[in-house]
Amino acid sequence: MKRVLIIRFSSIGDIVLTTPVVRCLKEQIPGAEIHYLTKTQNFPILQANPYITKIWLYDKNFRELIPQLKFQGFDFIADLHKNHRSRFVKNRLAVSSATFPKLDVEKWLLVNLRINLLPKVHIADRYFHAVQLLEVRNDNKGLDYFIPQEEEFSLATLPEAFAREFIAIAIGAKHNTKIFPVEKIAEVISLVRKPVILLGGREDRERGEEIIRRAGKNVFNACGFTSLNQSASIIRQASSVLTNDTGMMHIAAAFGKRIVSVWGNTIPAFGMYPYMKSGDEQNSFVSEVNGLSCRPCSKLGYPTCPKKHFKCMNLIDTAEIAKRL
Repeated sequence: MKRVLIIRFSSIGDIVLTTPVVRCLKEQIPGAEIHYLTKTQNFPILQANPYITKIWLYDKNFRELIPQLKFQGFDFIADLHKNHRSRFVKNRLAVSSATFPKLDVEKWLLVNLRINLLPKVHIADRYFHAVQLLEVRNDNKGLDYFIPQEEEFSLATLPEAFAREFIAIAIGAKHNTKIFPVEKIAEVISLVRKPVILLGGREDRERGEEIIRRAGKNVFNACGFTSLNQSASIIRQASSVLTNDTGMMHIAAAFGKRIVSVWGNTIPAFGMYPYMKSGDEQNSFVSEVNGLSCRPCSKLGYPTCPKKHFKCMNLIDTAEIAKRL
């Protein structure tokens, strides 16, 4: 077995969670070439990963890509996405393949009928089902994230206070019901009394400015000003990280940071909480409101709270978060 193709099209966190499989394939199969198929916009996540031989980028269609993939003569495909597009690729390449238990039915039962049949197994561990045929096993060394040297963020560009110690707060998420409200973040900042760097995309910048208006000085709004890898560099240099259930949470876990993850409509039981390497589990603290009959309301999220009260976020204890940070 020499040439393996991994398929995971999106998103940031999901791709980071596949990195233990990438590493273990490379280290446990002598002379193996590890190829990775993903969406074009996700290239920065994997570009510096030394365990990957080649990254194949998918953009809109496979018309030109499939012949190139066929030409590689892959020995095996590890499907870590398990959707119609990954099945299409596997069917066209017609080589040995395997996938993992996605648990969509189990998640639906929990969200809609409150029937919990979910196994207590992290998705990063479930991904290893796709490489069992290759006798590849998890080394329990956690996640990987590699930052290109040219994208390391220099703290020298910030006020002096940030060069000593700071907290990184990732304020964005794809769905609003996964986002910690600005007033709650401002409360945390007022309690920790340490410099804070806010991380997010351009769409999060105004929320970042509102946090600064509420929280006062020693808060730097980096939302929209840093690339993904520069944001990862800031997280790597932070003393601790406050994050929603989003990709930045998994990047923080890859660096073994002290993490407080805040959970709204989603729950850690879905199997995507911070995946720490063996021995670092105590660095991860989950902040959530248990006992709400409406939670989880979705495995993904909504633009607004379906119940209009947003108790899953509004009732979170900011004092406990500050203590953990």
